[in-house]
Formats: sequence, structure tokens, C-alpha cells
Amino acid sequence: MFLKVENVLPRVPGVEFKTPFNFNLNDGECWTLYGGNGCGKTLLAQVLKGMYGIKSGNVDYCFMDEERRRADGFIYPSQFIRIIAFEAAYSMGSFRDAYYQQRFSAMEIDWYPTIRELLPDTEYARHIIELLNLKPLLDSRLITLSSGQLRRLLIAKAMLEKPRMLIFDNPFIGLDVESRALLDRVFESLRKDGVQLMFLVPTIRDIPKITTNVLWLDKLECRFCGLKSEFDKLQVSENAPSVVPFNFKSLTPKTNAFDVAVKMENLDINYGDVIYQKGIDWTILKGEKWALLGPNGSGKSTLLSYIFADNPQAYSKPLTLFDRKRGTGESIWEIKSHIGFTSSEMHLYYMENVPCHSVVESGFFDSVGLYRKPSGGQIAYARQLMEHLGVEHLAEKGFLKVSSGEQRLLLFARAIVKNPDLLILDEPFHGIDYKHKMLCLNLIDQFLKQREKSIIFVTHYREEIPALVDRVKELRISN
Repeated sequence: MFLKVENVLPRVPGVEFKTPFNFNLNDGECWTLYGGNGCGKTLLAQVLKGMYGIKSGNVDYCFMDEERRRADGFIYPSQFIRIIAFEAAYSMGSFRDAYYQQRFSAMEIDWYPTIRELLPDTEYARHIIELLNLKPLLDSRLITLSSGQLRRLLIAKAMLEKPRMLIFDNPFIGLDVESRALLDRVFESLRKDGVQLMFLVPTIRDIPKITTNVLWLDKLECRFCGLKSEFDKLQVSENAPSVVPFNFKSLTPKTNAFDVAVKMENLDINYGDVIYQKGIDWTILKGEKWALLGPNGSGKSTLLSYIFADNPQAYSKPLTLFDRKRGTGESIWEIKSHIGFTSSEMHLYYMENVPCHSVVESGFFDSVGLYRKPSGGQIAYARQLMEHLGVEHLAEKGFLKVSSGEQRLLLFARAIVKNPDLLILDEPFHGIDYKHKMLCLNLIDQFLKQREKSIIFVTHYREEIPALVDRVKELRISN
């Protein structure tokens, strides 16, 4: 037996688990904690890691017996258990003090370490680099990595610590098809090396193939605990919620009319001296609906940063936004006034511990944090939107106190709240459960029924593309 949980009620401030947990985790088993946003998956994993105490019951770390005999005093489980989560990127750079814009505004990128500098030059490290296909990226600076590449680096650093147990929170977040298949191979390699694996996922689709046991959580309560084969027999249904109309309004001042939202002519995507794409021609007319596709590292996020006015290189690019050529005296706020935007990078940098309703309301002003007082109408409209998405109960909670999936829902609401001319959604459904994903998709469909509205929708899952999106721009890795 690796770990035994007996009648455990977690002690987490502000959270009340309803029933005790009982399960045995045996050597070689791969467990998945499955459940919707806010169900308690991450909290339970943090209890196992020793980050929270327990009100009653006992967690027996059977694998630690030998270490106890060799050491004086108690060995904390956090020394042997690692959680790999999206927020772990903070451990590799001064991201917490940065705006999203700093990723693209940094002119001197030499200050940031390369992957080669972050990983030791040992035989085991070289094995991990090969396993995770990081060799082509060794001389890339940390700040230039895509969200999917950053994910692979986080896994490499965790593996180098040689933990007894690895817990992956949303393991496939930000990964393209090839990277997801690669990660499946990594999981199998880790299992063979004797590393205990656990996964936290919000949808059945995300349960890794290597899973042997499932613990299904719902509203801080265990619904099922047992073999994956028995869980499959339950035929758990992730039902789409009923479609409820939402009355979109524009509560921000009207800007000048335009015909062309975006026009690129022979545009290169580059970060410093590194060119990701050459000679891009792309025109988005008012009212057109586009999907932007491409593998990790193809330059999608950098391309979007040109459009969203977060990249100072855009001034020298052959780029027209809302009928106006970049670099002709327009302000970034004039550009942003037309656009609603969310992405993994935005989530990483939006670490303001303000009430959740303030996060949504900040979308009226395109700010990270709320520094202007919204009108009564804006406050009421933001609350209506939160209610429509099923997150109104979070309104007064601190943004950093809710789950990462709930944070993504709030940032989605922030992007769409001002009913923008152009909605840019860069993989908006990371970590969001099926029910809330369907609520978001229904809202996007209603938004797009406004004929004059445009969208750029980025995803690694083609089935997520909204029904009214009828045009595709695809980027490929340049040789």
C-alpha cells in the first residue's frame, strides 16, 4: 500500500466537505480525481500533499516508513509529493509581478534564463529532455515559450526532483494533439520508474488512458471511488444545460465605425531574432468569424499580441486594425476598446486578489484589476452575465480563492462583458468542466448572431469551434 485515507474530513478555511473520504492507493495504481469546477479536487490533492490539515480521520503515508526509520522526527509528505499545476510557472520567473503585456513588451529578453540554464547537465536530465522533446527548445528563453511548451518544462523540473508521487492538475491543458500523445508516453515511463501518479480533471474526455482508479467528486462530496472499469459502467452523463437567451448590450462608449477589423500583409511573426512565421497575409472583415489553429510554438499567441496591442513590435508591422494602420498615432486603448480578450497568458498574469465581480467588471475598462468605478448599469449587467454562466455565487469571493477553472470562467466573462466588436478567445476552455463549457459556447453563439460581431477562436480541439465560425486560419511550425 502506498497511501491510506481513513475517514478523512479536510480542514480547509471557508470550505466544508460533506462526507469523510476513505480509499487506499496501492503501488502502481494511477488515480484520477474527476469532477466539475469547484468540486474540491485540487483541495483534496493539497490535503494529501500536507498543505491543509484534517478535522478527523487519518492519512497514512505508507511509503514513508523507510524514510521515518532513517531520519529523526516527522517527514512532511510535501517532501515526496509534487503537484504540477498551471500556476507553478511562478516558480520559474518573476511572473507574479508582471502584467500580461510584459511577456511581449520586454525588449531585453537576455535577462530571462534559457531552458538549458534551468535544467542541470546530468544523465537523468538528458533522459528527461529527450522524453519530453525539449532538446529543440534548450536555447529558448523562458519568456518566449508558448503555454504548451511551458507546461512540458514544468513537468521536466518536477521529474528532476525525483518525487515519490506526482499529481497533475489538468495534465493536458495547453497541449496540441502531438504533445498530448507525448505526455501519455511520459506517464507510462513514470509509472514504470515507480512514480505514483494522480490526475485532476474536470471532464471525462480528459481522463488519461493510464488511469486505473477514479474518485468522482461532486460539490465537495465523493460520488464514486473505485476501478476505472467500474466507473465506465456507470455511463456518467455530462449533460448540456438548457439554452437561455442573453440580451447583449454595449455599455461602453461607441467608437468610430470600421470595415476592416484586421489586415496583415506579408507580416512576419518574430520574438527578438527568432522568426516563427514569414509573410502572413490575413484580412478579417467586420462581422467575419474565424478559427485560428496551429501546434504549440507556431506563434499564435504572439500573432494575437500584435492585434491586441500588447506587442510594441506591431508598430513596425504591416498591420491595419479597425481601418487604421498601426503607428499612425492611435493609442493602445483605442484598439483595446474594440476587443474582448482572454488567454492562458492572461490567466497567468491576472493574479489580482480582488472580488470576482471586479474581475468581470474590469472588462469594461480593459484593465488588469479594477481601477475605475463602474456605473450602476455596468455592475448590474456584469452580475447578469455571471448568473448566466453559473458563477454568481463567487461574486464576493477573492479571485485567488476560487479554483483555476472558476478563474477561467470569470476571465471569459470579462472578455465578453462589454459586447466587443472583435472577441479573441485563445483556448478559453482550459480547465472548464463540460456544463460550463456548454454555457460558454451557447453564449458565444448568441454573441455571434449579432451580424456585425467578429471572432478569432483558438483551440487544439476542433470540436470546440463554435458553430457559427465558418473561416479557418492555420499556422504551421516553420523549418
